[in-house]
Amino acid sequence: MAAPLSDGDRRKQISVRGIAGLGDVAEVRKSFNRHLHFTLVKDRNVATPPRLLLRAGPHGQHYYERDPKRIYYLSLEFYMGRTLQNTMVNLGLQNACDEAIYQLGLDLEELEEIEEDAGLGNGGLGRLAACFLDSMATLGLAAYGYGIRYEFGIFNQKIVDGWQVEEADDWLRYGNPWEKARPEYMLPVHFYGRVEHTPDGVKWIDTQVVLAMPYDTPVPGYKNNTVNTMRLWSAKAPNDFNLQEFNMGDYIEAVLDRNLAENISRVLYPNDNFFEGKELRLKQEYFVVAATLQDIIRRFKSSKFGCRDPVRTCFETFPDKVAIQLNDTHPALSIPELMRILVDVEKVDWDKAWEITKRTCAYTNHTVLPEALERWPVSMFEKLLPRHLEIIYALNQMHLDRVAALYPGDIDRLRRMSVIEEGDCKRINMAHLCVIGSHAVNGVARIHSDIVKNSVFKDFYELEPEKFQNKTNGITPRRWLLLCNPGLADIIAEKIGEGFITDLSQLKKLLEFIDNETFIRDVAKVKQENKLKFAAYLEEHYKVKINPMSMFDVQVKRIHEYKRQLLNCLHAITLYNRIRCNPSKSFVPRTIMIGGKAAPGYHMAKMIIKLITSIGEVINNDPYVGDKLKVIFLENYRVSLAEKVIPAADLSQQISTAGTEASGTGNMKFMVNGALTIGTMDGANVEMAEEAGEENLFIFGMRVEDVEALDRKGYNAREYYERLPELRQAIDQITSGFFSPRDPGCFKDVVNMLMYHDSQDRDPREWTRKVIRNIACSGKFSSDRTITEYAREIWGVEPSATAIPPPNLPRN
Repeated sequence: MAAPLSDGDRRKQISVRGIAGLGDVAEVRKSFNRHLHFTLVKDRNVATPPRLLLRAGPHGQHYYERDPKRIYYLSLEFYMGRTLQNTMVNLGLQNACDEAIYQLGLDLEELEEIEEDAGLGNGGLGRLAACFLDSMATLGLAAYGYGIRYEFGIFNQKIVDGWQVEEADDWLRYGNPWEKARPEYMLPVHFYGRVEHTPDGVKWIDTQVVLAMPYDTPVPGYKNNTVNTMRLWSAKAPNDFNLQEFNMGDYIEAVLDRNLAENISRVLYPNDNFFEGKELRLKQEYFVVAATLQDIIRRFKSSKFGCRDPVRTCFETFPDKVAIQLNDTHPALSIPELMRILVDVEKVDWDKAWEITKRTCAYTNHTVLPEALERWPVSMFEKLLPRHLEIIYALNQMHLDRVAALYPGDIDRLRRMSVIEEGDCKRINMAHLCVIGSHAVNGVARIHSDIVKNSVFKDFYELEPEKFQNKTNGITPRRWLLLCNPGLADIIAEKIGEGFITDLSQLKKLLEFIDNETFIRDVAKVKQENKLKFAAYLEEHYKVKINPMSMFDVQVKRIHEYKRQLLNCLHAITLYNRIRCNPSKSFVPRTIMIGGKAAPGYHMAKMIIKLITSIGEVINNDPYVGDKLKVIFLENYRVSLAEKVIPAADLSQQISTAGTEASGTGNMKFMVNGALTIGTMDGANVEMAEEAGEENLFIFGMRVEDVEALDRKGYNAREYYERLPELRQAIDQITSGFFSPRDPGCFKDVVNMLMYHDSQDRDPREWTRKVIRNIACSGKFSSDRTITEYAREIWGVEPSATAIPPPNLPRN
């Protein structure tokens, strides 16, 4: 923990965290005492949102008055992390709160450590959604995040004997002070049943009903008095659930069976970039879509604040007032569900309904890995969502008729482009459904969007090239610079002012300080302080002592073969062998840190974790090596741990096989926090190298074209093994049991041989100059820029930089 400031220092401290005015401090202290008294003393069983920071509920009135176009970001994952510090940062109250809490004899940092992470996501996709919410609020968009309130988020990872063990993440155990249940907006969601075609239209009847209870979490913009809403649905059984059993007299059994309905929102599926075709998952996907669309339509119909009476009945203007963004194919059922509501319920003509649906929906593709693409069995759909299956068949027929007319006789093209895949098990290709049902389809980095157009959806691109766009991912500079690295944010603000916080492109102004000795020294000093702090944290929580003067070489992300943690392992072994071989030679001391979770059913990923811990066991206990090399596995990597390790990193490992990582966002976090990147030309690394200059990153390995050529030629691992003695030695050590003496055959499955790379030496001044250039050139990778592009080029709305008046001031 940082050393406490003296009273004098606290009063002098003026930083980007907000000047602590005496009025603010007194107000916060008073609120805090009142909150403690009423919430904790008078009403012990209630957790309410900390009123000292946010007035209860989102400031939505502004939107009702203007009736702007609303943006709905639908995602099965929102990886939010902790909320307290982020709220203080965005309200410009961090210093005031810090001071007030200090005056009350408490330590704010200790309080912050008590908060649980909201781990409602697996990795990149869920964390991107969280960054997007922050940017949409900061840009003044009328935007809502919609998802599921999982009772159990991503599992907690324990390492036992070097193996990953999963533990349930009971994050709601002590309540969640940031959410507000909204039972008045509870909605029914239907499953199963059958379809009846009547003269009055189509009826979906005899369904099972589950209720969706909304919980709202405020999403504050940065110092602009805008507070948006993230609405997460929780499943509740209706009171007459399982009426048959009640009637048969089995009352107890009937009540216990309510769990079956409520299981829908019980747990997040822990797979990253992998499709597991389980019925419960399909239920989750329809549950969030059905509840959200009812909410969207209710809001569309009532235009005046506080009025829930339908006023709009014509859906002609729906796409002018509503944009729905699908975060991957997980909420793809929005397309047939919107069609069902328009046609069956609102009696809109089919062709008109299809035009409305396409103009409303847009789809973001997040992966090109075939094993990650959602392909649901038709048989499962038929049982669970019979009406949606009919609608999908009809949409597919329309689509194929159009393709057949444009490409007569091209049967193979029809097969490739169909939403329905024929075969032993007929399947619905959800990505194809998203493409035909959306007016815009985007990838998440330029190289990825090119692959999407030229390979994954090549036929669709030839049909409608105007649909396809690129939107390179970004990260919010509020959490990923201001909050996690205040030291760096302060020295930047001293040089160029605070404008960069909402316009990250202003970091370019730092280029004029690239040779400024004071600034070089300050940047190096902040990095060293972050390293000392993280080393202390590791010692306290992991009981590992590391050399804070060593190079912190960090790879933190989900464990996956394509992300190539194995390549990092081979490199670590090679460094170890070089030190052993030549102990008197001078080496740049290095601490290799690898962290990330493996999906519980992913055998190879779990073996990779065991290999990393086994390598660490040998290297860290070898007296010949001493402080020169350490290998640490960072247990239970999550948002709050990322906020600690990223500001301390010197080297950022981004080493996926070219053409496999859609974008990556960790790469951007490291860049803005002053770590240099070692990586392949994959995902957003390509654009990072373009912005900072390839010579300011350590780029190695094959490009996409090389990988494709090698695939065509045939990859022969043995060729490399025979040709590279250091690689051969590393592989032989793994194979022979050198790193697993008690179980020599332990790593026989780990036979994934990949390209080998060398490391760099460092001259501290030159290194820091490169760091400054990287920070200065990271401005493109703000999620504010990404969201501005979505707003203008997909949603048709204009972001606003002007703050609305605070709620206590009269409005014009």
